Amino acid sequence: MTSTKRYLVWTFWLLLTVGSGTLALFSGITLYLIPKLPEVEALRQIKLQTPLRVYSSDGLLLGEFGEKRRTPIAYRDVPQPFIDAILAAEDDRFYSHPGVDIKGLLRAASQLLKSGQIQTGGSTITMQVARNFFLTRKQTFSRKFNEILLALQIEKELTKQEILELYVNKIYLGNRAYGIQAAAQVYYGKPIQELNLAQLAMIAGLPKAPSAYNPLANPERALVRRNWILGRMQSLGYIDAAALNSAVAEPVTASYHGNKLDLDAPYIAEMARQEAVDRLGAAAYTDGYSIITTVDARLQARAQQAVIDGLMTYDLRHGYRGPEASLATGGDTADNDSRDASDAETSDDRRIRWQAALKDFSTIAGLQAAAVTAVGEQSVDFLLADGTAGSIDWDNGLSAARPYINENSRGAEPEKAADVVAEGDVIRVYRDKEALWHLAQIPAAQAALVALNPENGGLKALVGGLDFNQSHFNRATQATRQPGSNFKPFVYSAALESGMTPATLINDAPIVFDDDSLENTWRPENASGKFYGPTRLRKALYLSRNLVSIRVLQAIGVETAIRDMHRFGFDEDKLPHDLSLALGSSALTPLQVATGYTVFANGGYQVFPYLVDRILDEDGEVVYQATPVTVCRDCDLPQDATDNSESAVPGDDVAAMEAALAAELARPDTDPAADAMDGEPDVAADDAAEPTATDANLAEQPLPLPKAERVMSPQVAYLIDDMLRDVVRRGTGTKAQSLGRTDLAGKTGTTNGPRDAWFSGYNHHIVATTWLGFDQNLPLGRREYGGTSALPIWIEFMQTALEGVPTKNRVLPDGLASVRIDPVSGKRARAGQQDAIFELFRQENLPEYAEENAPEPGSNGISNGGDTLPEELF
Repeated sequence: MTSTKRYLVWTFWLLLTVGSGTLALFSGITLYLIPKLPEVEALRQIKLQTPLRVYSSDGLLLGEFGEKRRTPIAYRDVPQPFIDAILAAEDDRFYSHPGVDIKGLLRAASQLLKSGQIQTGGSTITMQVARNFFLTRKQTFSRKFNEILLALQIEKELTKQEILELYVNKIYLGNRAYGIQAAAQVYYGKPIQELNLAQLAMIAGLPKAPSAYNPLANPERALVRRNWILGRMQSLGYIDAAALNSAVAEPVTASYHGNKLDLDAPYIAEMARQEAVDRLGAAAYTDGYSIITTVDARLQARAQQAVIDGLMTYDLRHGYRGPEASLATGGDTADNDSRDASDAETSDDRRIRWQAALKDFSTIAGLQAAAVTAVGEQSVDFLLADGTAGSIDWDNGLSAARPYINENSRGAEPEKAADVVAEGDVIRVYRDKEALWHLAQIPAAQAALVALNPENGGLKALVGGLDFNQSHFNRATQATRQPGSNFKPFVYSAALESGMTPATLINDAPIVFDDDSLENTWRPENASGKFYGPTRLRKALYLSRNLVSIRVLQAIGVETAIRDMHRFGFDEDKLPHDLSLALGSSALTPLQVATGYTVFANGGYQVFPYLVDRILDEDGEVVYQATPVTVCRDCDLPQDATDNSESAVPGDDVAAMEAALAAELARPDTDPAADAMDGEPDVAADDAAEPTATDANLAEQPLPLPKAERVMSPQVAYLIDDMLRDVVRRGTGTKAQSLGRTDLAGKTGTTNGPRDAWFSGYNHHIVATTWLGFDQNLPLGRREYGGTSALPIWIEFMQTALEGVPTKNRVLPDGLASVRIDPVSGKRARAGQQDAIFELFRQENLPEYAEENAPEPGSNGISNGGDTLPEELF
């Protein structure tokens, strides 16, 4: 046997031995590892981490929560050019290999032999799916072997389309974006179906190295990677030369886009998030749940703007506090004439420095930070952080910028722009609808608004402050403040239940309390400092007379009134058990006050506030559905029902929601002398009033709902509603008449200082409460009453809330009668009395005749409940 032949035989047996050994080793390892591998069938049921999304009742996205931004997309919805791009970049033989690309593995082995390291890895898309779902990214032989085995099994279990769908939804593409749909939103602000070829190729280049090829952090490297992919697409026949040249010529257009919300409502979104976590735990952030709230997006948008406008208007009345900062330091040559020219900062350098500095100032409530670049005689030029330049004319905020001295005083009107700002000052600006720039400042005060559906307590809108990014503190649900005269209707309703009438005379006269429990003698007084003598209950309410309210509470008894407060949702143990209760010294949140007013708006039923209507899983299946107690006027229920085990008390879910929405009450340690007083001036007008009414406008519900308990008789509910309408018709809330409606009722509230301004108002369709004040409980300034500061916010909101809502008048219930009375004595009017007015009474509380006021023969002086009242009652 020749040496050549012996060598060939030896080589054959060597290769056979090595091959057999390798095969045996591979088989052994395979047999050892396969039982330990995860079941690839689980990929069909795999749940990708998808963020929690919060929606309005009309389907608009209000908020999104979760560490990973992901919007799953089906394979059929992926643009074909992107599939071509990702295959060109990652796995051009995807459709021909069985999950493992032998050529790629051999290339990886060659790199290992040459460099001692595994560099490219030779991973196919299928192998990446195996790694992303089941393994780590650590480059080891064992992980690679497991990856190969899993890829082979995945190819047997899933189709190529299913594998690609898993891949494009799982991959990390930088900036918290997981999956191609999220990446399209992050980098281009639109869905992937709307991207052009160059943009698709840019995203296709990210899986290899999301940081290195990130178009935001490394645009040059990202551009090289994108163009390489485009070239690969042409060489593989996916695109022609013309498409290649066009796409390569495209500049890098990527920029960061945050969550694309239809309406940014952060206070609402945060409340919904808290409830979702309470119900679902940590899975709320990852399992793709959708929360459908009761919020009307149109009303929410107007509520947010109304709060901003109200605070800006209040702030403007109290003067300009000056610039927030000055950038005119060391580098500015204007103040350094003696400096050598070589050391002077150029205008371009200054511009760059100022732009960089402005990025530290967040935009608050739409007010952008700007640096003053030039000051004219009656104009100002400025620069924004993004390089935008603008100018403010004299009449757009400069002329009105009288300097702030204190809450009651402002300085002189400026005569020129230099009296207001200087070059280098950081100011706040905003642009109006006519594209004109205005000087502004961030309001120092805060405000809140709550709007509820009086039929079931559903939150229609809620604003917890000027700007959530400025302060996460939700003043609508967490700030407990004294409501002042806003609380009086609750006391007056208790008085009506006890037998008083709207015509009951109460003496408006000085009163002094010298109690050992009080630190000082308490001498409450009216806001005007005057006393008006005997006053009818109706007039005392609409003119907000403090002394009458105290005597009313004194007459019915504090404890009696306290026991009556549970029907409005107030915690009796957290209310002041003294006469200061009459002036609103309790500590309540705007949400709690608004909830109390729903009883007046719906005709005497107790409902409970709730925000989350339902929660859907990622498949759209309902996992939670709210069942709020709901007003049902047609239900055959006794009016004085005592067994409310099924209808009066909400279920655990609704109770939990109420607890989550409302902060715990806490009575502040304050002197009764600091109790609330309305400061609106008296209004001279007719004393008569016509009872009007409202019907329910109950929305359809998919399931039978528990019935709301009637907690106030129809007669008392009608009376207090009619008295509150007089607040709008002729009292402290007359500004609300600008809405041009006859079915509005409400009450102002102003606390001592004044420190808190309130208005709560309603009709049959909606209840809304507005509050304005300082977080630090500082004085608002003279004449900053509820009707001055809070009511304008309410009016602006209600302009939208009442659009298309027909006026509805409440039907006069049985048991009430209208009677002609003497406006001075409150007794029935004598026959032929010219100044007599009509008043409403319960049949059991009809006033007596004076001897000289005997009725004419055949007349009892009573108008039946169904009769129309005379015009003088309007």
